Amino acid sequence: MFDALSERLNSVFRGLRGRGKITEENVSEVMREIRTALLEADVNLEVARAFCDEVQQKAIGAEVIKTLRPADMMVKIVHDELVRLMGPVDPKIPFISPGPTILLMAGLQGSGKTTTCGKMAKLLLARAKRPLMVAADLKRPAAIDQLEVIGQQVGTPVYTERDQQNAVKVCRNGIAQARKTDRDVVILDTAGRLAVDEEMMDEVARIATTTNPQQIYLVLDAMTGQDAVNTARVFNQRLELDGIILTKFDSDTRGGAALSVKHVTGKPIKFVGIGEKMEAIEEFYPDRIAGRILGMGDILTLVEQAQRQYDQEEAAKLEAKMASGKFALDDFLVQLRKMRQMGSMKDLIKKIPGMGDMMGDMDLDEGEIVRMEAAIQSMTPKEKANPKIVDASRRRRIARGAGCDPSDVSQLVKQFEPMRNMMKAMSGQSLPQRLKMGMQFSKAMAGGGLPRLKGSSTASRRSLSKKDRRKRRKR
Repeated sequence: MFDALSERLNSVFRGLRGRGKITEENVSEVMREIRTALLEADVNLEVARAFCDEVQQKAIGAEVIKTLRPADMMVKIVHDELVRLMGPVDPKIPFISPGPTILLMAGLQGSGKTTTCGKMAKLLLARAKRPLMVAADLKRPAAIDQLEVIGQQVGTPVYTERDQQNAVKVCRNGIAQARKTDRDVVILDTAGRLAVDEEMMDEVARIATTTNPQQIYLVLDAMTGQDAVNTARVFNQRLELDGIILTKFDSDTRGGAALSVKHVTGKPIKFVGIGEKMEAIEEFYPDRIAGRILGMGDILTLVEQAQRQYDQEEAAKLEAKMASGKFALDDFLVQLRKMRQMGSMKDLIKKIPGMGDMMGDMDLDEGEIVRMEAAIQSMTPKEKANPKIVDASRRRRIARGAGCDPSDVSQLVKQFEPMRNMMKAMSGQSLPQRLKMGMQFSKAMAGGGLPRLKGSSTASRRSLSKKDRRKRRKR
C-alpha cells in the first residue's frame, strides 16, 4: 500500500530539492502535483482539497520560500499534516475490571471480519489476556465452522449455539459463559451482508445496545477504496464506532481509504491487518505510516516485529556466536526463517530509514531465500558447521537434494565467510544498524557475489523429464 503515492510524492520533493530557492508560485505548483498524487491514490476529493489547502497555508506561513532548504521544510509540513489527517489515534483497548471486556466486530461480508476476530484473539493472548470468541454470525453458511477452526488455530475457545436464530441472545449467553469460565475478554463476531441493509444494521445495533461493548470496531477491506469510507460513514451513524480495523493493508491497493476514513467519519483506524497469518495484525500509528509514505522508514515497527521473533535468552546466545565468529550455516538458516516470519524483504527494507532509495532497482526475489534454505538443509551437520569442507562431490550431492546447480552451492559456500565476518562486525550494534549493514552488504554483493541460487526449486526439478535430469547431472 502507498507505493504509488510514495513514489509520486518523493518525485515532487526531489524536483523541489533541485532548486536553490522557491517562490509562492512554486509552492502552488507543488501543491497541484501533490493534489493530483492524492487523487490518483483514491483519496476522497474533499479530503485531498482540504489537505492541500492546509499544507499550502502552513508552507507560506512558515516562510518556506525564505528557508535555505525549502524542500526539507515542505517534507516536514506534509508529514505533520498526514499525521494530523490520520490521527490522533489511541490503539490501546480499555480493559475493565471486573471483566469481561467486550469487543464488537461489525462489517460487511468479505471484509475479513471473522479472520480479524482470530487475529485479535491472538494479539490478546500475547498480552496475557484470556479471550473468548462468540459466533454471532448466524446468517452466513459455515461462519460458525470458520470461527471454530480459527479458534483452534489460535488456542481460543469459541461459544456457539448452532440451533439458535437470535444473534442478540447468542451474544448475551456468550458473555455469561465468559464470566463462568473466567474469560476476561469477549470478541463478538456479528453477521454481515454483501451491502449495507436495514436488517443487518438493526441486528448489530440491538447487539450493541444489549451487550454495551467497551469497543465497537468496524472491519473494512482496504481494497474497496472509497466504498470502504462510505460504508464506515453509514455504520458510524448507527453504531457510534470506537475505531476501524483496516484489513489487507499489505496489498497493492492505492491507500485512499486509509487517508480518507478519519476525516470523513471522525473515527480513527486503530488496527491494520498486514497478512494472512494470525499474527499479522498491528496497532495503527499515523506518524509511522506518514514516515513510510514519505520514504522515512518505520524503524519502530520493525524493531517491534523483530522483538516478537526473539526472546532475550535466544538473542544473547546469537550475540555470543556472532561476536566469537562461530556463526554457522545452521544459525544463518534460523535467521532466514525468522526474517521471513517478519514479512517480505521488500517490506522490511522500506521500514529502514533511507534504505528504500539505497536499494534502488535491486531485484528482490523472495524465492532466493527459499532456495538458500533448501541448499543448507541438504548439507550434513558437519558441512553446516564448516562449509570449507564442501568439495566438488559434496556440492553435487547437495545440489541434487536442493534442486539447484553445483555452482550455486559453490557460490553460497564461497560467500558465507564474508557474511560471517559481517555478522561478527555487527555484534554489539543496535538492531537498526544491524539491519542497515545487512542490506548494504546484500546490495554490495548483488552484482555477482550474493548467494543467488538460480537453479529450479525441488518442485520444478521433479517436473523435469528424465532426459533433462540426466543432462543436468552430466553438467
